[in-house]
Amino acid sequence: MPRPATGWKRRCAVAEPVALVALMLDAAIGWPAWLYARIGHPVGLFARLIDTCEARWNRPHGRDATRRLGGIATVLLLLIVAAGGGWIVQTVILHLCGPYGWLLLALLAFPALAQRSLFDHVRAVAQALAADDLPRARQQVARIVGRDTDALDASGVARAAIESLAESFCDGIAAPLFWLLLLGLPGVWAYKAINTADSLIGHREPRWRAFGWAAARSDDLLNLLPARIGGALICIAGGGGWRILRRDARAHASPNAGWTEAAMAGALGLRLAGPIVYDGIALPKAWIGDGRTQADARDIDQALRITIRACLLLWLIAGLWAWFA
Repeated sequence: MPRPATGWKRRCAVAEPVALVALMLDAAIGWPAWLYARIGHPVGLFARLIDTCEARWNRPHGRDATRRLGGIATVLLLLIVAAGGGWIVQTVILHLCGPYGWLLLALLAFPALAQRSLFDHVRAVAQALAADDLPRARQQVARIVGRDTDALDASGVARAAIESLAESFCDGIAAPLFWLLLLGLPGVWAYKAINTADSLIGHREPRWRAFGWAAARSDDLLNLLPARIGGALICIAGGGGWRILRRDARAHASPNAGWTEAAMAGALGLRLAGPIVYDGIALPKAWIGDGRTQADARDIDQALRITIRACLLLWLIAGLWAWFA
């Protein structure tokens, strides 16, 4: 009779089916609006902790070195809370629930994924454009991008939605899954904590430059491999785009976002990125891709189809990992 797995081997053996079931749960139900209205989303806990640290350690007139140390302390605290809490919960569940613990772990892991949410938000932009309702399309795309959207034409709205879809495929789906497969519940929630910090404070404006430095660099590190894997998966799912991926992946200001954006630009035959406006200030950004700049709802729909196929490839990876691990 085979001996039950113990220690690290046991944790890995349980983590893999968690990933596949978490993907399925996220695709099926996502994080419902009624649940969000009642309790918010788990990343809201990280946001509140970040806000508390920022109020204490990011004083407007403090020295940059002091503010940077405060940002480092914030990242370390987030890791202790997210990874430490995840490890404790995972250990207790595996101890108490035995071979059935993975079901509960899947329920605790799937909110870290964003397949359903990403599809629904981007699809809403395509539907508004297809109905020739540009004001509503601008309103919908403003929910998923940080740039100014009031002056965007239909093509600008479509490109912004596609760029957000491509970038979010990494940090909303591929990267959380990567860390879930690798480190289980502690890994996926540690990633989400750092990614949330990067979204909130990892900016280059004077207020955030020093304090958010650790969050931005940590997020860059955690996305390093997932971004490149995500770019390859988009090229496979889209049946092309490899040339643009190799040529333009590093043209983006982010060391990681360019990989999935370049892959999507190549797969669709579009030019993405380019000059944009943030808070009324025009910023020069390099173009990614060498196709057309005119885009519409049909391009968004095609980008969504590519993303769905790329997600199915992730499902396959998670299933094979569970089978062979």
